[in-house]
Amino acid sequence: MPTELFQREKKTERALILSVTIRSPRYEPDQDEFIQLAESAGATIVCNLSASLSEPHSRTFVGKGKTAEVAELVKKHRVGIIFVDGTLSPGQEKNLESHLCARVVDRTRLILDIFATRAKTFEGRLQVELAQLNYIKTRLVRGWTHLERQKGGIGLRGPGESQLETDRRLISRRIDSLKIRLDKVKNSRFSGRKARRRNQIVTIAIVGYTNAGKSTLFNALTNENNIAEDQLFATLDPTIRKINLPGGIEAVLADTVGFIQALPHSLIDAFRATLEETINADLLIHVQDGSHPERRSQEASVLKVLQEIGASKIPQIVAVNKSDRILDTNIGNQNLTWVSAFYKTGLEQLKLKIVEGLDGASFERKVRLTPEQGSKRAFLYSTGSVIKEVVFEDGSILMTIFVSQSRWYEICKNCGFER
Repeated sequence: MPTELFQREKKTERALILSVTIRSPRYEPDQDEFIQLAESAGATIVCNLSASLSEPHSRTFVGKGKTAEVAELVKKHRVGIIFVDGTLSPGQEKNLESHLCARVVDRTRLILDIFATRAKTFEGRLQVELAQLNYIKTRLVRGWTHLERQKGGIGLRGPGESQLETDRRLISRRIDSLKIRLDKVKNSRFSGRKARRRNQIVTIAIVGYTNAGKSTLFNALTNENNIAEDQLFATLDPTIRKINLPGGIEAVLADTVGFIQALPHSLIDAFRATLEETINADLLIHVQDGSHPERRSQEASVLKVLQEIGASKIPQIVAVNKSDRILDTNIGNQNLTWVSAFYKTGLEQLKLKIVEGLDGASFERKVRLTPEQGSKRAFLYSTGSVIKEVVFEDGSILMTIFVSQSRWYEICKNCGFER
């Protein structure tokens, strides 16, 4: 089941946007951002509709009245696809498509569709396919009624398994296969991080809201020429390159996938292998779009995702990008570093800020273990932080590790070491 089977052909479709504000559980959509998502997928937006609900309707998500209103607009504007800014259950999606006679795509499925067109590397394609299969598995419907379960009676004995069950079994097998292959990718990345630790090379990860200019800044800092376009999720695959810092500090810079408001948990789980570059970084550069009116809310969304993936305690500096679009950059927090990645201004100040942020972020620590503490030794190796070890005649081991402050606190908590 190759990845290409799950990628739709690029074609323009007439689409209707349905933005839904929900009071419980609370969700306030960013209509402009969702329109950008739909356009990034190749749709032509011909109609835009808003709705406000106290809670999602169990059958149609938006209720009977709003469904009828959407149906009229679908017929009037010859709409072929409806994008719903929300998370639909399989039943809600099926009922809406039945009432509206058009394809219905929710937020998660739309983002997956965009991811499928952006993934270029082997790892990226594996992660996208895994996320797609996990999504599709919950939305299989019974369409092969002639393949029923085994029944008694002449002419009623089926093959013993419905097509629905067969599809689920095949998808489950493919999911298991993808997880095994992604584990190999994870182990490969782990080996790379371990080698960098051994050579005391620090890792810096660029994080931020999608379309904040992360890839443009990455290119400017590393003199690379990776894809950097003015669109959501232009870069999906992680890239690691060497960066030259003042003082001759050896470091590598990692460009990661952009975050977004209400990023579905299923996508976070699927991209865990990629996000590990962020989780294991010594320093984060949080890139923000200084020209965006919702910069603060975008910042909150990024911090929330960092919290969810376990990277909130990693030291970070804030680089406010697109300073060329701002009249006055001498405002707000003085700890902010204003840059224009496009015009390559403010980069030297940012590099000095990076060096300042790295000061004490990663350091050597020596730990002596007794022969009975083999499990703690195994844990230290699992972190990829061990530089070397010396075994003494009494069986004790002196281990030298290279860790960030936040990672050292985590190791102390797991192994019972004193800070």
